[in-house]
Amino acid sequence: MPQCGITLEKRGLVETSQHPIAPATGRLGVLFVGLGAVASTVIAGVELIKRGLAEPVGSLAQMGTIRLGKRTEDRAPLIPDFVPLADLDQLVFGAWDPISDTAYEAAIRCGVLDRYTHIEPIAAALKEIEPMPAVFDQQYVRRLSGTNVKPGAGKRELAEALRDDIRNFKAANDCDRMVVILCASTEVFIEPGPAHQSLEAFEAALDANDEAVPPSMLYAYAALKEGVAFINGAPSLTTDVPAMTELAHTAGVPLSGKDFKTGQTLVKTVLAPMLKARMLGLAGWYSTNILGNRDGEVLDDPDSFRTKEKAKLGVLEHILQPSLYPELYGDFHHKVRINYYPPRGDNKEGWDNIDIFGWLGYPMQIKVNFLCRDSILAAPLVLDLVLFTDLAQRAGLTGTQEWLSLYFKSPQHAPDSYPEHDLFIQQTKLKNTLRWLMGEEQITHLEMENED
Repeated sequence: MPQCGITLEKRGLVETSQHPIAPATGRLGVLFVGLGAVASTVIAGVELIKRGLAEPVGSLAQMGTIRLGKRTEDRAPLIPDFVPLADLDQLVFGAWDPISDTAYEAAIRCGVLDRYTHIEPIAAALKEIEPMPAVFDQQYVRRLSGTNVKPGAGKRELAEALRDDIRNFKAANDCDRMVVILCASTEVFIEPGPAHQSLEAFEAALDANDEAVPPSMLYAYAALKEGVAFINGAPSLTTDVPAMTELAHTAGVPLSGKDFKTGQTLVKTVLAPMLKARMLGLAGWYSTNILGNRDGEVLDDPDSFRTKEKAKLGVLEHILQPSLYPELYGDFHHKVRINYYPPRGDNKEGWDNIDIFGWLGYPMQIKVNFLCRDSILAAPLVLDLVLFTDLAQRAGLTGTQEWLSLYFKSPQHAPDSYPEHDLFIQQTKLKNTLRWLMGEEQITHLEMENED
């Protein structure tokens, strides 16, 4: 009989020589843009873990394992035993914030952690972290105000002041390396424009005090100019423009973003691949949230919500690919709502009503009620991003780090490609990148990998 199909050959995907990685020696400075619920929860958690008072639950970089080689080889070391990550004892924290609360005061005010179990035992360490004056303009975040703000009328002047802060923090804390991570409130919606298309155009916009340059971009610009990696954890237009990727490559540093994937969108990027894998149709997906923290208050402004909405809405289109499956996904209705409800504080509640259809078009429903804790979910993401971004810096990886898409609602990606949202593909991409860095074969899950 004639042979049907194709013959699969077992072969390596890439060279299996180890990528050169500088050792994780010395101190790693971590500067937060925003010392609110997320940042204070991260800092408190790290301090507790360092003292043996807690476990790093939720952190892939601390608790995850990675399979190496064939399944029959039974090699699955912990990720921190496989790749040379910085130790938690090496981390030194600092921050900017328009509110002058120390990390201790912020942790108490935000109400995420139990004061007597998780704040007072490390109070001395938290009280040492006082935020530097922020670059803040209420034009971009209307529902927030503060007095701990840098003087200076010009955006160039403010960017240079941030560069001074980075240099001074590095020197004062004897840091060998630095990472800056944006945990600030969502800015109003900004369309990419001429000022963002090249580094030259961006710097001209800086000098002209162009409104197209929000505070978040000043932080990113300052960090990259100082040769420091930058992570955008907010949905704001910050690093996802050609000017910033050009600067990152010129400076030889990594960047990533945007918008931490914590609650409802995390669930969405699990369930949507399930529907697609089983070729189940989607008629509609209605998502609503209530939350009462500072993030919820800021998102109560329609222009800030528009920024967030755009980050959340793109997920289903990219996973389900309606153009390839028009009968299943060509006409689904997707609605996202966020409601500010102060009594909830940081304890966000997300409802999803998902209308699907199956064999012969018969309708079915999935309903999800996720009562989550926003900052508790975000904190381990931040830790992972800091540790993996530092690894990328030491490995000489520059520009957009798509392999870190696992952590973002709206992953930054190459301009000639599309973002990957499927959580399982994202996880595979991250682990295969770690294997590649360490000279191990990437895993494709072909059965041929287990043949002699």
